[in-house]
Amino acid sequence: MSIRTLFHLLPALVLIVSHTVAAKVPAADKHEPAPADFGSQIRFKVEKYKLDNGLTVLIHEDHSAPIVSYQTWFRVGSKNEEPGFTGIAHLFEHMMFKGAGRYSGEKLETILQTNGAINNAFTTHDYTGYYENLPSSKLQIIMDIEADRMQNLQVNAENLKSEREVVKEERRFRVDNNPTGILREVMFGTTFKVHPYRWPVIGYMTDLDNITTEKAVEFYHTYYSPNNAVLVVAGDVDPTEVKRLVNQYYGAMPAQKIPDRPRPTEPPQSGTRTVTVEKEIQSPQFAIVYRTPKAGTDESYALDLLANILGAGKSSRLYNRLVYKDQVATSVHTSNYTLQESGLFQIYVNLKPGASHHKAQKAVYGEMWRPRNLKISKDELLKAKNQVMKGYVDALKTIHGRAETLALNEALFGDYERLFKDLEMYQSVTAEQIQKAAAKFLVAEKSTFVLLTPPKKQKKSSGSKGSH
Repeated sequence: MSIRTLFHLLPALVLIVSHTVAAKVPAADKHEPAPADFGSQIRFKVEKYKLDNGLTVLIHEDHSAPIVSYQTWFRVGSKNEEPGFTGIAHLFEHMMFKGAGRYSGEKLETILQTNGAINNAFTTHDYTGYYENLPSSKLQIIMDIEADRMQNLQVNAENLKSEREVVKEERRFRVDNNPTGILREVMFGTTFKVHPYRWPVIGYMTDLDNITTEKAVEFYHTYYSPNNAVLVVAGDVDPTEVKRLVNQYYGAMPAQKIPDRPRPTEPPQSGTRTVTVEKEIQSPQFAIVYRTPKAGTDESYALDLLANILGAGKSSRLYNRLVYKDQVATSVHTSNYTLQESGLFQIYVNLKPGASHHKAQKAVYGEMWRPRNLKISKDELLKAKNQVMKGYVDALKTIHGRAETLALNEALFGDYERLFKDLEMYQSVTAEQIQKAAAKFLVAEKSTFVLLTPPKKQKKSSGSKGSH
């Protein structure tokens, strides 16, 4: 499963648990068994420790290039929000760039640029992350900046007003005027009825207007605390010096009490849910979605591989069926999107203009019957494993990729070492396990169907045009 972070309105999958530089995974077109002992092959050295205030620190030393990836992830996402205040987690991602006690917004951006830093941030349902990739000689500068805005952010009415308008415009662009964004928002809101995953990460317009300065200050002092954060420093660094600086800049920060707000358990889905949304678009598109297990469960590995077999690339089953054979679609994409507390097996289909969505929907359900009742072939399974595992290995060829993976696993599971076990977990999946998982979760009676279609043409009046 791979993570693409920027804003996460259109993520692939939340869990990205294994990539590295040294693993020797066979190419996707070779039908040879992969090595069994992946753990030792992909392992790289990491030092983990905690400050007295609860800040989790991961240090990965790599002197292959004079750069450092500095990542700060907070265990807060849209699932931690309250009804009526959706979007506040993402709004705070923007607020963090407005500057703090020692670095104003303009000064912050100038310092980052003049010191050669590449920086960005992202918000998801489960966490919020910030990163800078910069020359290793500038480590102390970035640590001073990040510690400053973790503790002394300028949360005031002026900054809140300006960033709220930026987020509202972002919502118009990415959701309100974006067919795929609309489809995803309706899909989440239809699939989840009680869990906070039902609302969008970017929030609703009316809720964004509800966020006051007082509410923003409360959110900041609750969740942007050291005991709710994971700090990863990876690259050309001296671990001893990193520890000294971390203690200097973060050690005196007080821990905060994180509220224990139990989230409601989503009840089992007992029947197919269908929603149709009319929008001024050229051709229809739809999503078929099934609720699946959360990130890191044994069944999620099997469903990841099945998603690859069904909808990864032009040789996949659904692409062959809908695009080549039936010629009703222009594209098909499938993913098993795993979150910290649930998962979604997603199938997205873009139809040809004039094509019947009924025919395409029937074809998808027909293809979903096969893995529930027929075992995946040996060649298909091997190909899927090779593609998924190679993707993980490729992603960890960079220092940034390794830092991101460490932060993700520590933020989601409290254990970065899970990334060293994932390749073996995928390699051990059998055709029988895939069939069992498909039969359990991917049945029509547990699916959600969301159709986005152009408005129906109104029939012209048959009345006479005589004068009155």
